[in-house]
Amino acid sequence: MSARPVIAPGVAPVIAIDPNLCTGCRRCAEVCPVGAVTGPQGQAQTIDAERCVLCGQCVQVCCAFAAPFDEPAHDPAAIRRQRGASEAAGPVFAAHARCDLDAAKVLVADPSRVAMVQCAPAVRVTLAEEFGLAPGSLTPGKLAAGLRRLGFAVVYDTTFAADVTVMEESAELLARIAEGGRLPLFTSCCPAWVRHVETAWPELTPHLSSCKSPQQMAGALFKSYAASLDGFDPAAVASVSVMPCTAKKHEAARPELRSGPAALADVDAVVTVTELAAWLKEAGIDFAALPGEPFDAPLGRYSGAGVIFGATGGVMEAALRTAVALCGEGRETAGPESGIVFTPAGPGVARAEFELAGNKLAAVTVSGLANVGPLLEAVAAGTADFQFMEVMCCPGGCVAGGGTPKLLPGVDVAAAVAARRQALGNHDRALPVRAAHANPAVTELYAAFLERPLSHRSHELLHTVYGGAAKGGHD
Repeated sequence: MSARPVIAPGVAPVIAIDPNLCTGCRRCAEVCPVGAVTGPQGQAQTIDAERCVLCGQCVQVCCAFAAPFDEPAHDPAAIRRQRGASEAAGPVFAAHARCDLDAAKVLVADPSRVAMVQCAPAVRVTLAEEFGLAPGSLTPGKLAAGLRRLGFAVVYDTTFAADVTVMEESAELLARIAEGGRLPLFTSCCPAWVRHVETAWPELTPHLSSCKSPQQMAGALFKSYAASLDGFDPAAVASVSVMPCTAKKHEAARPELRSGPAALADVDAVVTVTELAAWLKEAGIDFAALPGEPFDAPLGRYSGAGVIFGATGGVMEAALRTAVALCGEGRETAGPESGIVFTPAGPGVARAEFELAGNKLAAVTVSGLANVGPLLEAVAAGTADFQFMEVMCCPGGCVAGGGTPKLLPGVDVAAAVAARRQALGNHDRALPVRAAHANPAVTELYAAFLERPLSHRSHELLHTVYGGAAKGGHD
């Protein structure tokens, strides 16, 4: 591994460990994929802000919480207020993520703003757990209804932007192959993975796709395409996202991820699944009793390809579905799936070899950032024998993100994550449109606004230049 550069330690506000609550059990250190949690057994742990990728896996496993019978006694309500968390947020744990509920509420309540919200694919299979339903309960309609009850004027879906990401990233892959560009191409949807490349492997940054993540693409389209359709001033649009991921909070604050002539932030506030659940409870909304309502059009229309972004391997499969179809490979005649089968190739790694546009290619998917090291060593050494690589920091993908509901001790975590992944797969198979390029709303977006993937306007709104985390990618 190459030497890491010195970076601004601005990540602490996103993920922190309360030394007054930490018992030093080191469960957090055991799950940290980059060794950022340090401290002796039995003493409060600390986070190396330069190394931390903000994935929140430490938050997920932390079991030290404030209790009135502690010695000295803790006041959970006072700690929640200090953190800006809702009284409905549940137990107060030592490892925690920054709460941005207050910022989101201010945006929704501002009469001078038009509050638009987006929801990542994983939210629809995790939110219901906070209301007593089983892991993997699929609730997109209740999710849309609940967000309307909270006051959002427009309820869109990140899954639409996932389809747009497929269009841009598959075009980028084909262009790099045709033009002899930098390969392998790394996916850039996972902000923790992007941060790891930027900080630990800066010489490999050019391998990252220039595509913004679906969260950022959606935000950029809120303040351009959607604003123009409805006659809104882009500066009046308040862009809020609901994510299963704590690293998304940092991503939204990056200076590279602004768009338009006024360089407006693509996303103004990010709330996690657990924060949204607390907001719904605080508002007295009976989530389980909500009717199913559709997301708003056109940025709420999505395909099955966009849905599977929420599980590991999904971004790869979604991109290949469209790349195969655009190359006329004929595999789609058997169905909307890419027809490319990945097989296990090591811990958390799967691999496939196939032919695309007359080229013999190989691709790999990586589930869990701790498993990516050997592959990056090969890329750095120039010996990598694959051309496309998807990496999801959290084992299982976004359905296991740091902002998803915590699973209680004794719960089979692997089974719960598998149920969430299965629910997304079922949702994909049940949808009438399962490939991004076949989504009519995406087709209309390109016909009326973007022209084509990798167009000048697409580059202005949907692409960026990564590598800034070391000098400016902090809060």
